[in-house]
Amino acid sequence: MLYPISQYLYLAAATFVFVGLITPLMRKIALRIGAVDAPTIARKSQKEPIPYLGGVAIVIGVFVATYTTVFVKEKNIGLASTVLIPAAIMAIMGLVDDLRGLDPWPRLIIQTIVGIGVSGILISTKTIGTPSHIFIIDAFITTLWIVGVCNSINFFDNLDGGAAGTVVVISAFTFLIAYDRGQLMISALSIVTAGATAGFLIWNRPPARIYMGDAGALFLGIIVAVLTIRLQPDIHPMWKSLAIPLLLMAVPLLDTTVAVTSRLARGISPFTGGRDHLSHRLMRKGIERRSAAITLWALAGVYGTTAYAIYKNQSGSLILLAAITWISLYIFFMRIPASD
Repeated sequence: MLYPISQYLYLAAATFVFVGLITPLMRKIALRIGAVDAPTIARKSQKEPIPYLGGVAIVIGVFVATYTTVFVKEKNIGLASTVLIPAAIMAIMGLVDDLRGLDPWPRLIIQTIVGIGVSGILISTKTIGTPSHIFIIDAFITTLWIVGVCNSINFFDNLDGGAAGTVVVISAFTFLIAYDRGQLMISALSIVTAGATAGFLIWNRPPARIYMGDAGALFLGIIVAVLTIRLQPDIHPMWKSLAIPLLLMAVPLLDTTVAVTSRLARGISPFTGGRDHLSHRLMRKGIERRSAAITLWALAGVYGTTAYAIYKNQSGSLILLAAITWISLYIFFMRIPASD
């Protein structure tokens, strides 16, 4: 049974306030232990060290809000845990990377193992759609989505407020669709994620006073990856349903596609950091940092609105238009120089 929408908004507001209050505490802890991002290499855009650990505040906020409210009352702890336990594992790995550093391949291996485990649970419990109805193929596609989205959100976290604001938008539109479909767990966890990330965004908006770090980016990545594919829009044929998560994630996926293809074209490893993301290219067009972040949020809002419209109207032509627009944006950003 769904609660009135006001209850979800209260939950989001409470999570927003809670994370907004504990984020400064995490900032003090990060500064005390030296967990800071220093502007020591060319791809760093800040002028002074910025503390990590903002992601830890998001993790705490999501867990507290989840396990002390609707899930306990509705006995949905098991369903929530299929999302949050893997997300916590990713957050721990990200925290280790923030504090000590990890090579790309061990990170990718751990992400893949977690992705396989989550995929197996989701498919075997029939909580997601299965395009091929062949377990191995569906598990491969689902794992690819989870790992891809996790890395996409992590890649996308390259601008003050850029990733956090975009995740707020994605989570909000996921909530709207899930609530309309009567999906209790997806609705509650989406609105909690939106509230927690918005609370962190107060301190991460340009100029940022704290970063979410890999702990926060990977945690949010796996949450939005799982929530978007657990939506049940009930659109036929199935390919229209598959368009919904792709549209919700359109902007982070665009950023990753632009950065990776650009690096491959220049003979650079995709794992090498650089100032070749959407945000950097927007700033090369003369857009200042705050406006660049707002532009990315607005793009995410346009694609979120499109996803909701397709859910409501089941329009194949709208999907085609969205795809053409996405390709056009890819061409536009690729024409902007990848370096200063």
